[in-house]
Amino acid sequence: MSSLDAGFYFIEDENVPMHVGSVLVFDGPVPSYGDVIRLFLARMDQVPRYRQKVRTLPFHVGRPVWVDDDHFNVLYHVRHTAVPSPGGEDQLRNLAGRIFAQKLDDSKPLWEAWLVEGLEGGRWAIISKVHHCMIDGVSGSDMLQLMLDFRRESTLPEPREWQPAPPPSTIDLVVDGVRDAVATPVQHLAALPALARNLRSLNEIVDFGKSVLSSLPGTARRLVTRAATSLNGPIGPHRRWVWARANLAEIKQIRRAAGGTVNDVILAAVTRGFRDLLEKRGELTDGMVVRTMVPVSMRKANQHNELNNRVSAVLVNLPVGEADPVQRLASIRAQMDDLKSSRQAAGADVITNLGNFAAPTLMALGSRTAMRFPQQILQTVTTNVPGPRIPLYMLGRPLVEMFPYVPIASTIRITVGIFSYLDRITFGINADFDGVPDVQLLADGIRTGFDELVALAAEAAEAEVVDTRTGAAATPVAARSAPAKTGATATAAAESGAAKSGAAKSGAAKPARKPRAAKPTPSSPEPR
Repeated sequence: MSSLDAGFYFIEDENVPMHVGSVLVFDGPVPSYGDVIRLFLARMDQVPRYRQKVRTLPFHVGRPVWVDDDHFNVLYHVRHTAVPSPGGEDQLRNLAGRIFAQKLDDSKPLWEAWLVEGLEGGRWAIISKVHHCMIDGVSGSDMLQLMLDFRRESTLPEPREWQPAPPPSTIDLVVDGVRDAVATPVQHLAALPALARNLRSLNEIVDFGKSVLSSLPGTARRLVTRAATSLNGPIGPHRRWVWARANLAEIKQIRRAAGGTVNDVILAAVTRGFRDLLEKRGELTDGMVVRTMVPVSMRKANQHNELNNRVSAVLVNLPVGEADPVQRLASIRAQMDDLKSSRQAAGADVITNLGNFAAPTLMALGSRTAMRFPQQILQTVTTNVPGPRIPLYMLGRPLVEMFPYVPIASTIRITVGIFSYLDRITFGINADFDGVPDVQLLADGIRTGFDELVALAAEAAEAEVVDTRTGAAATPVAARSAPAKTGATATAAAESGAAKSGAAKSGAAKPARKPRAAKPTPSSPEPR
């Protein structure tokens, strides 16, 4: 097990189950439980980890190891349940929230799947749980291939006979663990000269160092900007899990008017959600930010079949204290551009991999201590997993939607997971049950964030048509003047680089069109 995977394993306890998950909703007819079992057995040879369990060593003299479960039974892991028919989205979310709150059995392979019947419209669902030490966000798409096909019609191979490998003895594991604790750091040190030889030139090293050093002032400003620390606090064993929706068409409309990437627009909508949450709590102030960790995949194209975590992260300040939606988007865009140019994600990956130099016992203690230590730097985690743009099927039934679950830990009470599938973006918001009873405000606010930006983009498109007819120069949304800022708000705007992008021009801001009400939950996908 890698150092990062071991860290995810070590920090788990009854209040902090460290699994990721998803809810996949399908159109009917509902398959039989036996067919689902046969599907898993037919595909399980592709991922041997699904038949392996974790074995730890005495005193953690070595990192945990994966061993075959000699009592593996697929019926224990694939389960069958139902909601009272006709079950709506609230019933499905509540069921999933209870299932996600339960810790996986660490004496077994660390995964579960639940077949859920009784949904309205003849639909059904799969609730999936996989421990974080087995899988990361991007390779998670590979795991879904256990269940999903790209064609409606598919032929399942006959399950092959499987025999578990003989378990290693404790003595052998201890000897290997001690050897690993001593040899692994030496191997990593020995690899440094080869790594240096693979670098293109000294100029490349110098450029990398300059880019990182030049980003330090901006990083320092981001870390000292006043954050909404009221979002931090202890967490309990129960969860509230809600979701929201958007689609790529409206994101593209916003990008045409205001610029930025898909991720920039998504983070701007998430910012509006946290702004509404804090405003309803009476805790919102000018210049306030919500600091989020954004995981970044470091997995290369030739590493998609490797069953371990290859993730790094960057820190982004969500400008919740900014009233103007265009300025919020400009601030996020400037930060993300700065983070990309400074290569901070690569730097974070290097720090993460330093865990390979730690003795396993110290790593176990360090992981637990780090996650228990009260901290106010981060308020949330926002992770975006891109999915396929083509339809997927399970046992011939089309996948309609899928919603992500990202665990909470330490004093971070809220996480936001994001999936894209076909032309739809779905948000799964996970929160501590007692600490965030108002989490639905966040989900509704995310939807409102998209609505207000779409409305502004539509206004800009209408104005452009009028300006074209009159011969006047059109003004893009990104250059729209914003309200005058004072104090901390002005500092935050200057930091974001909004002036650089032309977003802080003088003049009174044109009031935004009143946001549309959140769209009602559809019983079927919106027209594409």
